[in-house]
Amino acid sequence: MRRTFLLGPLLAACALAYGPPAAAQETPVAIGISGWTGFAPLTLANEAGIFKKHGLAVTIKKIPQKDRHLAIASGDVQCAATTVETWVVWNANGVATTQIFQLDKSYGADGLVARNAIAKIADLKGKTVGASAPGTSPYFGLAWMLKKNGLSVKDVKVVTLEPQAAANAFVTGNDLDAAMTYEPYLSTVRGKPEAGKILATTLDYPMVMDTFGCTPKFLKDNPKAAKALADGYFDALDMIKREPKKSYEIMGADVKQSGEDFEKSQAYLRWQDRAANQKFFKSEFQAFTKDAADLLLEVGTIKQIPDLSHLADTSFIQ
Repeated sequence: MRRTFLLGPLLAACALAYGPPAAAQETPVAIGISGWTGFAPLTLANEAGIFKKHGLAVTIKKIPQKDRHLAIASGDVQCAATTVETWVVWNANGVATTQIFQLDKSYGADGLVARNAIAKIADLKGKTVGASAPGTSPYFGLAWMLKKNGLSVKDVKVVTLEPQAAANAFVTGNDLDAAMTYEPYLSTVRGKPEAGKILATTLDYPMVMDTFGCTPKFLKDNPKAAKALADGYFDALDMIKREPKKSYEIMGADVKQSGEDFEKSQAYLRWQDRAANQKFFKSEFQAFTKDAADLLLEVGTIKQIPDLSHLADTSFIQ
């Protein structure tokens, strides 16, 4: 007698026993950033689903630069975005981190603003300057500009203010003679010429370069996720080129700007694609990191220079 197999009921039984097929597991990763315009493609990659497409479940946390290393040390975030010299500070202070790709270069997006009566940086001697705490990009930028003009941070009175607060305090009060800030807050001063002027920017002193990095443990445990973070960032840059209006609106909303205003802010920086990344890490990175480490040691931000040869892993941008 011929046997008949009823496949339908059999398959249904299997489905009930084992459940639906499991979806691909997304790797969770928390990233610490600030509202700096240059970090915005990370937000775009997350909001537009690019990171998710690469198998990542990303949480972006807004953390002031002065506190970002504490979030890494505590495990609250595994990765972060910050300036090249800041990674030197974090590693020198025992917070092991490794840069894996470059985000942007400032082309006038970071600046030193001053009252109209102050003609040059050398005139700041004895003046009051608003800037973030030591170990942050604005403080380093101030130290860099002062050094290039024969001064040091000891020659001015530094009042600790975050970039947005520094810009607001400068245009609304008279307690500050100058301030270090960056976009989108630098445009606050651009729009208030009666309050003061932009004395110098990164067009004059090109020393603000942002990179993305993670803890060595995260990179060791999640190499595919690290590659996905880099690829997701580069895909976000492609989206900006392909759909600029939509991209500017998404990125602008994150920092409470219209798409049009955000577009104006981003004109003062250059996001770095894969080719630019490969070129940067081949030569410029090493030279700048050494100069930055020497200055950080000189101004007392760090007590000793860490091993600079272990501050970056370029395998994820290939």
